[in-house]
Amino acid sequence: MNMSMYRASVPVFINSLRRLSAILKKGAAHAKANGIDPSVLVQSRLRPDMFTLAQQVQAASDTAKGAGARLAGRQPPSFPDKEQTFAELVDRVNKTTAYLRTLKPKQIDGSEDRDVILRFPGITLEFTGADYLLGFAMPNFYFHVTTAYAILRYNGVNVGKMDFLGEPPQMRKEKSASKRKRAPKRR
Repeated sequence: MNMSMYRASVPVFINSLRRLSAILKKGAAHAKANGIDPSVLVQSRLRPDMFTLAQQVQAASDTAKGAGARLAGRQPPSFPDKEQTFAELVDRVNKTTAYLRTLKPKQIDGSEDRDVILRFPGITLEFTGADYLLGFAMPNFYFHVTTAYAILRYNGVNVGKMDFLGEPPQMRKEKSASKRKRAPKRR
């Protein structure tokens, strides 16, 4: 079975963004329950030279929407990096997810050999679509999502591995099937 570029990107980003949103909501609840100013957590970082929680979420968002857009041959949408609260960060994640949902398989499938060129100050990176997705975008995305998780965990938020991973797709399918089996028949 060949894996489509769409299936390897957009649904994966959406699932992880859904988990990131849930983790951020747990961070907000933790701050409220413990009398912590939420901005302390939003501005926390693991090391002085690393991004804050807010910047990690922004970078994860930028990576996901940028990868989806570039693989679809589009210009990525621009979201200003102005989020300073948990609610604003969750909204940013939701906007990113909403954008990704506009992308269709026919726009991304077949992008394995599409040229993807990223320009940064002092460096230009050139990839094929597959190399970009698998060797740059996905590792970068997971770095920022993982670091956001780690910042909250380090600050005492009760999150664990399953908060990060979420429910495996097979379990969702099995639950859905068992609900259908138990549903009363309409007459």
